[in-house]
Amino acid sequence: MQHRIIVLGAGYTGAVAAGRLAKRLRRENVAVTLVNAEPDFVERVRMHQLAVGQHLKPRPFSEMFAGTGVELRLARVTGVDVDRKTVAVTDANGSEELAYDTLVYALGSGWSAQGVPGAAEHTHEIASRSGALRLRERLARLDARQTVVVVGGGLTGLEAATEIAEARPDLDVALAVRGGLGDWLSPKGRAHLRKVFGKLGITVHEHAAVTGVEADGVATADGKTIPAAVTVWTTGFVVHPIAKATALEVTGTGQIVVDATMRSVSHPDVYAVGDAAHAMGPGNKPLRMSCASGIPTAWQAADAIAARLTGGKLPDTPLRYFNQCISLGRKEGLIQYVTADDRAVQAVLTGRLAAVYKELVCKGAAWGVANPTLGLPTRRRITRERAAAGPAVKALG
Repeated sequence: MQHRIIVLGAGYTGAVAAGRLAKRLRRENVAVTLVNAEPDFVERVRMHQLAVGQHLKPRPFSEMFAGTGVELRLARVTGVDVDRKTVAVTDANGSEELAYDTLVYALGSGWSAQGVPGAAEHTHEIASRSGALRLRERLARLDARQTVVVVGGGLTGLEAATEIAEARPDLDVALAVRGGLGDWLSPKGRAHLRKVFGKLGITVHEHAAVTGVEADGVATADGKTIPAAVTVWTTGFVVHPIAKATALEVTGTGQIVVDATMRSVSHPDVYAVGDAAHAMGPGNKPLRMSCASGIPTAWQAADAIAARLTGGKLPDTPLRYFNQCISLGRKEGLIQYVTADDRAVQAVLTGRLAAVYKELVCKGAAWGVANPTLGLPTRRRITRERAAAGPAVKALG
């Protein structure tokens, strides 16, 4: 009998894991099923581009997985029973249970109102394709000089604010951040960020924790009100709730606790990857929710499953960070180099070259979904890539 592997979710991590498993294992021995609600791959790192009207290349799974042996099941996951080893799904034909021998949980995360009154009712999110399309329609109806407020100073907020300001210079774009603008970046990184924001005319409200949202603006903890015709909410993500409803060991936020191979510490036939996993990185720090964390965890899980099924060697490459890539519109970017545990160092890459670098990263991530056999980076390759980047970093840092 074939060993049944079910992968839940076809974002970056789920799609990479499914494709890599199909490449690593023989079809006569293993059946790989990828369950996803939509027929097309969504480039989540480009949702801010979609929101301002840019065209994104369609990426249907039927083409991406053609000839790979991955079976795509278009359905919505409604439950997981880790004791019975079944997954409940619903599609146009009704409900069904799918049995598995190994489960890869990659349902990821979505946007969260963070409990702020009015946020769910009066804001737009860009964590999903549907959310980005709704924002796109709303922005298209705005008249000149109307205000768009982006709430949240993380990478998503920075990219959204700059993309909107560049695409619609007739609008008044503002960013509300809880702390200082880019306060986790190096001094050079912060300086470049302020330079770009100034060039684009973006108003920054620092140390402005948003405590409430209305249809025409946001209220901050210091008693101020920031007017807004449109509010974009980018304050963080929350994981899919299904894992928390199972017998799996999860954190308080609902992430599945895994070991170094992305295997559940409570249920060895379950693996979790991407935002769904509580995986530890260098310095015994949890990996942050990001594409930079997610794809390596997918490689790690797929290789570990293949090794355990075939008697091969388990992967032992440590998961670590190298940089944070931030697009600041189509013409500007910021590459902040970091330590293995994601702390900013002095070196940065800025300007047009950084924008090209980020674009290559985005294209590479999408390419990796359809070509999933690229392995975890070896120490030799890491050294070679850093050496190649060194002159550019020194010149532009």
